[in-house]
Parts: sequence; structure tokens; C-alpha cells
Amino acid sequence: MQNNINIKNKKARFEYELLDKFTAGIVLAGTEIKSIRYGKASITESFCEFNDKDELFVINMQIDEYSHASHFNHKPKAERKLLLNKRELKKLAKEVKTSGLTIVPLRLFINERGLAKLQIALAKGKKLYDKRETIKDRDNKRNLARIKKDFNN
Repeated sequence: MQNNINIKNKKARFEYELLDKFTAGIVLAGTEIKSIRYGKASITESFCEFNDKDELFVINMQIDEYSHASHFNHKPKAERKLLLNKRELKKLAKEVKTSGLTIVPLRLFINERGLAKLQIALAKGKKLYDKRETIKDRDNKRNLARIKKDFNN
């Protein structure tokens, strides 16, 4: 079992322009938290959505089944409720409905108290030319770092 769990969604930073970040708690079953503590989770394909009662859920988050569990194991891709303040939920709901923004998970981690938390962001989808610019900037930074390294040696 790992001490520091930090599962990232690298795809989200490439696909979306991040506007505002929040940290939310997750409602989990016993076998789900055990699987997360072993690092058996993935948030690359997931997104967040409000239901009809204005509760926020993370959808398509993959938490593998716990290997030492009996037949009372959890479903790997179940919808999981996110816990935020009422004020934060109202702000997110308003932004999603009016501006057409999306809520994407960025990082799944376990805090110092041992609770699983999900960092989510209010995001706007990038256009194709923005993605190309991101790739070009990344390549330029890599080349510049390589040149600096060669120059210093």
C-alpha cells in the first residue's frame, strides 16, 4: 500500500482551459477506498454532472475491484457523489447552465486525515489551434531546457 496517492488526469489540462479549481470529498464504499489506497483508480475518462436534485456526481471514474473482498465488492464504474459547500455547488451549477462550461476532475488524492479527495475544475474546451499551440510551447520549453543543460556543462 502506498502512503501518498496522487492520481492525475493529464489529458484534462491538454483538452480544456481550466478556469476555477475546487477540492471535493467523495462518497465511497469500504472496498472503494481500499482500492484507491492501493492506487487502483483512474480518472482520465471521467467528468462531473449535476442530477435533478442539484447534487454533483463524478461519472466514468474507474476504481478497480478490491482484490481481498468477498462478493460484496463495488462496481468499478459507478456514479459517485461529490461533497462541496452549498455555495460552491450553486456557483458551479450556475456556470454550467449559463456558460456551457464543463466540470472535469484533475487529481484524486488522499489528504493528511486519510480521506479521499478529488480536485475538480470548471473548464472550457480548447479549440484545435489552442491544442497545437500547447504542443508547440511544450516542445519549445523542452528544447530550451536541453540547450541550457548543454550550455551549463
